[in-house]
Amino acid sequence: MITVKMQIKHSICIFYLKKKDIAGSIARRLIKEVMNEKELRAQFPLIENSKIIYMDNAATTQKPQCVIDAITEFYTRYNANPMRGIYELSNLATDAYEEARNKVASFINAKSSDEIIFTRNATESLNLASRILDGKINEDDEILIATSEHHSNFLPWKSLAERRKAKVRYLDVNEEGEITFDSLKGALSERTKVFAAAWISNVLGRVNPIKELARIAHDNGTLLVVDAAQSIAHIPTDVQETDVDFLAFSGHKMYGPMGIGVLYGRAELLEKLPPFLEGGEMIDYVSKERTVYSEAPHKFEAGTVSAADAYALGAAIDFINKTGLNRIEKREDELTQYAFERIKGTAHVRIIGSKEADRHKGIISFNLDGVHSHDVARILAESNICVRAGHQCAKPLHILLGEESSVRVSLGFYNTKEEIDIFAKELFKVRERMGC
Repeated sequence: MITVKMQIKHSICIFYLKKKDIAGSIARRLIKEVMNEKELRAQFPLIENSKIIYMDNAATTQKPQCVIDAITEFYTRYNANPMRGIYELSNLATDAYEEARNKVASFINAKSSDEIIFTRNATESLNLASRILDGKINEDDEILIATSEHHSNFLPWKSLAERRKAKVRYLDVNEEGEITFDSLKGALSERTKVFAAAWISNVLGRVNPIKELARIAHDNGTLLVVDAAQSIAHIPTDVQETDVDFLAFSGHKMYGPMGIGVLYGRAELLEKLPPFLEGGEMIDYVSKERTVYSEAPHKFEAGTVSAADAYALGAAIDFINKTGLNRIEKREDELTQYAFERIKGTAHVRIIGSKEADRHKGIISFNLDGVHSHDVARILAESNICVRAGHQCAKPLHILLGEESSVRVSLGFYNTKEEIDIFAKELFKVRERMGC
């Protein structure tokens, strides 16, 4: 056993390289204890070294130094094509990639790492789920979609219905963004094969009771597909406890790099479903006469994989685990409560969704009377405040709620009350600057 210790400047990561007899070597990082919020924030170089007030965390989170370092680490130490060679460097790359899969499986409490499929992002994960379910949907079957969904969990199911001549039904949320149990039961029928819903709304911050929704869906013989892009870095995720069938999320919204996503699928489902993409490394045997696919998850990962990004996603999971997801959630709840009160206290502001702060999990969307959301965001940007404006890739929800668009503030645990105070001060000035 050989152990090599690297110390990287500005990094909070310590890497241990352990050599194994057959599998080669994999990099494991331990994150040193960070004692206070200031030290935690210091791990994010973009916001630490600039005057930017970043409040667009629902679009993407900032990256801690250990994640940035992990990408360099892979390319400088393990850069070979995973699963393609019998030489040691390829084995190192394979082990690093599969270790990341193991970390993801552990993070969401999957039964096995074989239930973890790497993709580019949550959008690709949801599209993949819809494609591999093609054979499960017949003419006149029904697919139920919550109207509150991000387009990524809306459009793939509409396309599946069109391909299979099935019917799409929509489950409307109430004015507070809530999916009620009675409304779900009323929307399901004996022909409903799939129900698609987000764990947390990317517009309203509303947390859906996924465990209960899964029970109702399964009692009806319906598969539940969950978009966890907005929940994965903010609340605990346990796919066994909630009993979801598919779950999708992106690495870049959980402090990881862009270009890596995950689709979780229950093993008994993945074993029976066909691949969507075909090519290298997703087959066991090919001849002119027949093709034998690999087992899941590899049959769903055709071609060269995003190994460095997967490796860095593992570093992001290490960071979350060491920081403590409960600690992150508690801090974000405090910030949300504070921001909600400051926004609510601003004249001419109309908060969209629930009137209770604890129903907005890190996300507060609103409109300012007489000012378009784009103008609000543009004026705030002049003060280096980053917020989202528009329909938030959830146009059907905005139509349902009677809103053309909205301004969205989405907070991360590294935000501060001082930043919120600056935001509130500048928001107060917007109508005056627009001549209202």
